[in-house]
Amino acid sequence: MRVVVIGTGYVGLVTGACLSDFGLFVTCVDIDAEKIALLKRGEIPIYEPGLKEIVEKNQKSKRLFFEVKGEKSISEANVVFLAVGTPSRDDGSAEMKYVFSAVETFSKNHKSYQVLVTKSTVPVGTGKKIEDYLSKYHSKDTFAVASNPEFLREGCAVSDFMNPDRIVIGCDDPKGLKVLLDLYEPMRKANAPIITTNRTSAELIKYASNAFLSVKISFINEMARLAEKCGADVSKIAEGMGMDKRIGKAFLLPGPGYGGSCFPKDTKALLSTANEYNCKLKVVEAAVEANEDQVNFVVEKILSNLSEKKEEAKVALLGLAFKGGTDDVRESPALKVARRLLKVGCEIKAYDPEASVNAIKEVENLVICNSAKECAEGCDVLVIATEWNEFKTLDLKEIKGVMKNAVIVDLRNLLDPFHAKEIGFKYDCIGKRI
Repeated sequence: MRVVVIGTGYVGLVTGACLSDFGLFVTCVDIDAEKIALLKRGEIPIYEPGLKEIVEKNQKSKRLFFEVKGEKSISEANVVFLAVGTPSRDDGSAEMKYVFSAVETFSKNHKSYQVLVTKSTVPVGTGKKIEDYLSKYHSKDTFAVASNPEFLREGCAVSDFMNPDRIVIGCDDPKGLKVLLDLYEPMRKANAPIITTNRTSAELIKYASNAFLSVKISFINEMARLAEKCGADVSKIAEGMGMDKRIGKAFLLPGPGYGGSCFPKDTKALLSTANEYNCKLKVVEAAVEANEDQVNFVVEKILSNLSEKKEEAKVALLGLAFKGGTDDVRESPALKVARRLLKVGCEIKAYDPEASVNAIKEVENLVICNSAKECAEGCDVLVIATEWNEFKTLDLKEIKGVMKNAVIVDLRNLLDPFHAKEIGFKYDCIGKRI
């Protein structure tokens, strides 16, 4: 089976590399010639653990290829995946121009029977629109349009692809469905759960999943705010809730709010879709509003821990990525916090193990440092904004020795508060009184 993946971002590159590891012949196509040149040289343009190794392995085995236009590869493929971006428009709806540009490319090179699959997160009804477009130029019995949404977490995307919680295939064409089931046969043999459904349901499954997780995060953040006021401990609240099998432990860690390429974009897009159907989603609306409030909450927490004048304060910001294990700063709560602090006049020194290069493109006034110690030097407060493992084991004695004021605001509850206080820090965190 020959596969083409259009788009070489997180989703496209991981999808292409992992499918080639199944023994399929995969060509990844992108209009960014510079990115394709990097990939051909074996250089990975994103930070994703394990991805470089799997790309190198399958390039050497002549199963994984990279092309700028890919007309011939598209025309010869059995399956073509669309893995291009669907960023938010100003009104919250999904920008679909990249998807339909890729559909047009597919159409121009379409020959024999092929399955066109949306791997990108697309609004409900997109598959129908693609099918209607292709039907203008091609006989309906020469193609099928399917939805096969991704459920990859940045920082462990390779593992998620190889060991999925579920594989969702939405296809209204029996022949197309069989092609995709054959493609995923290696994973079926490895006991990966596969759910088959109609295309519309598959499109909505992805949005519903991300919206539910966003609700869960916003809920625990609101419980954290209440816990601080009434003297409860949010970590114990989360532990007690998580023991209930109906609730589960995942996504019950309080923090500065959710970010990244999925949750903020997908919740807004889902609300936009619901509006088109005149259907009110009050729970999702509340989750989005609560997430925006959480940034205000943590900024006020940081400012309340500054004894100096705000316009003269120096803040050490540990973490710039939206979460640990990635260099992605899209919708990062850390950068939202940085912008707010800069606006009131604070100087921001920042350190992140992987995301500094991307962050400085978004927030130019950051002073980028090469270590946590360098970041803390001369600062009035140390803010932990991203849950990198190395921040859990900071040498607090060394950090205290270089700071102007010994104050920590831990927005991820990574540190042992009693150890921090024992060393002499004023310590503040999320969802508990220390």
